[in-house]
Amino acid sequence: MLLVWVIGLGLPLAVGGVAAWLTMGSMEVYGALVQPPLSPPSWVFSVVWSILYLLMGAASVLVWKSDAPQEEKQRALRLYAVQLAVNFVWPLLFFRAGWYGTAMLWLFLLIALVLATMAAFRKISPLAAKLLIPYVLWLVFAAYLNVAVWWLNG
Repeated sequence: MLLVWVIGLGLPLAVGGVAAWLTMGSMEVYGALVQPPLSPPSWVFSVVWSILYLLMGAASVLVWKSDAPQEEKQRALRLYAVQLAVNFVWPLLFFRAGWYGTAMLWLFLLIALVLATMAAFRKISPLAAKLLIPYVLWLVFAAYLNVAVWWLNG
């Protein structure tokens, strides 16, 4: 049981960690851009994302450990894996490549996938779906920042 929690929490943290490692030094470029109102200081991103990855991981474990039919759990966890993969690519597009318009469209895809994941999780574990609410809210805020950076620096 402990192993399930270690893997469940560790996987999204590892995905985020690798993405952060691949975009090292990019926050300096981001900081030099014209920033929209409400832009948080750069340290906020790592703190918020760490919390969100832990919430995602906990949600996935609740789904994995549920008594729901295996097929339903597999479908929900496949959606989770796809959104996590899409999540991994966004910072590469935005921070590393500086493709703000492409990143914006990718972020809209991510939001749609997370909403689909929440819907699938809700059928299995309402708590798991609720744990993803801060993630969706942060993604909407990130979309605001992404659109504004694209607009102000395009």
